[in-house]
Amino acid sequence: MRMSRLFGTTLREAPAGAESESHTLLVRAGFIRQLGQGLFSSLPLARRSLARIEALLRKEMDAMGGQEMAMPVVNPADLWKATGRWDSIDQEMVRFRDRRGRDMALAMTHEEVIVELCRTEIRSWRQLPKLVYQIQTKFRDDPRPRAGLLRVREFTMKDSYSLDADQQGLDLQYRAHHAAYLSMFARCGLPVLPVGSDSGMMGGSVSREFMYLTPAGEDTIIRCARCGYAANRQVAEFVRQPLKDDGLKPLEKVATPGCTTIDELARLLGIPRSRTAKAVFMMSAGGGEPGAGERFVFAVVRGDREVNETKLARAVKAVHLRPAAEEEIRAAGAVPGYASPIGLRPTTLIMVDDEVAASTNLVAGANQEGFHLLNTNIPRDYMRTSVSDIASAAEGDGCKRCGAPLSVTRGVEVGHIFKLGVRYSESIGATYQDPEGREKPVVMGSYGIGLGRLLACIAEEHHDERGLRWPVTVAPYDAHLVSLGGPGTEVRGEAERLYTMLAASGVDVLFDDREESPGVKFADADLIGAPLRLTVSARSMKSGGAEMKRRDREEKIVVPSGDVVGRVAAELASLRAERETAAEHAREGGRLG
Repeated sequence: MRMSRLFGTTLREAPAGAESESHTLLVRAGFIRQLGQGLFSSLPLARRSLARIEALLRKEMDAMGGQEMAMPVVNPADLWKATGRWDSIDQEMVRFRDRRGRDMALAMTHEEVIVELCRTEIRSWRQLPKLVYQIQTKFRDDPRPRAGLLRVREFTMKDSYSLDADQQGLDLQYRAHHAAYLSMFARCGLPVLPVGSDSGMMGGSVSREFMYLTPAGEDTIIRCARCGYAANRQVAEFVRQPLKDDGLKPLEKVATPGCTTIDELARLLGIPRSRTAKAVFMMSAGGGEPGAGERFVFAVVRGDREVNETKLARAVKAVHLRPAAEEEIRAAGAVPGYASPIGLRPTTLIMVDDEVAASTNLVAGANQEGFHLLNTNIPRDYMRTSVSDIASAAEGDGCKRCGAPLSVTRGVEVGHIFKLGVRYSESIGATYQDPEGREKPVVMGSYGIGLGRLLACIAEEHHDERGLRWPVTVAPYDAHLVSLGGPGTEVRGEAERLYTMLAASGVDVLFDDREESPGVKFADADLIGAPLRLTVSARSMKSGGAEMKRRDREEKIVVPSGDVVGRVAAELASLRAERETAAEHAREGGRLG
């Protein structure tokens, strides 16, 4: 491709509001353009890189016996109602009615469709196992799109689905995906960390996320350096540390004027935050009886802890949680800033963290402006209490496996695998006959990778102050050929000859044939980030050939004109071999037992 014909231009300035390096660089290098909130167009350079990622995914999936297919993005509501997700998924799923008044949805994922196909296509145990996949555009009405392609509303995803006769078959396909994903990410040059995670709206018994660790990430990862434990903060376990039991002391009301925060209260009383009980007020939806509406949830954690909303939602069986408004808090009988579960209305749902339940004599609100209660204890003082792990792990907490201190870091989820079991097949009636003629539900797994997010993470990992530095496996072009001679010059003629020869040999070349200064051309080559740069100039020709430079190195060498094609091919082969070796090591290291 000649740059004079390339659609999309490079920019010298970062886009306004860019929140990540990948966002800045992908816009500046002419890869993407924003159309609306969380909506991006992939220009030709990005489309070429995404096509290479798709090819890598197909290679991995096909090697596992996967069969590519395509499913409709518009789904009838009946399927989603049968599995219960029509009501359990909030506004992220776009719902509408067609011209005949039938409820429809834009599928965010395709478990419902694949299990319906399974119901019609699978009859016997002899037809199992199966693995199918698709690469398809999806839409989720995310309320907080940010950071360019790291969090969007419309995106392309590879989603695959395993179909098995039993749990053992699912385990095999789950392990195969785990190894294949690690191989795939290594082939793309992206280091990832598999972590335990919450299954969320997907359900199922087990799930694992593949995290790229970066400060730009929104997910919080809890890790143990000693034993290797790693989990999303949503589900991370840690050693609970109840306070020393000093015997139950009598309740005592004390004046605490102006102390509406834990820090203010602790300073006034001269106690550590761990000696207080923190109140958090939420409204839950989707739990309890159908059609019951929202419920007020009063959550209590120790003052040195934070409520984990994922754990809390699971404990109260809520689909969605939101902070309660002041009028909702007061309607339950609580006083903001001075609240506790003591003396609330009997209908209030109280969830207490198990660390609070195991501690004695904590300071809590008195539900009276300007007052707190000393020495609150469970179950003596709390009414209608449910106790559960609803607190988040923090830096320095003990690892539940080995006791070593945990660390906290940020990450971006680039892949997710789920053991779904029979949740979907039982709800829709996807069964098969076993060898004895008995009807059994098909056992399912689901596995996803977001392509745009993966591209953005690769850009986050591979760049410098001058621009992108793509791994050879995902670069839009293998080589960037720069001509420093105008039309009709000997330099331009040599550059044209090399362009033709390289293209004929199978090298994808981006040829900068524009009438621009050398500084502009070199800056754009560094910004776009092809693995190799070839420069034809009067100086290089005087030295007998073309200057070659790897994007990830500073060294430049002049390659004789007759050797350019062979040298470029050898360099590219070496770069690809490096990625293949890394992929095989990752695959072997990532095999689950």
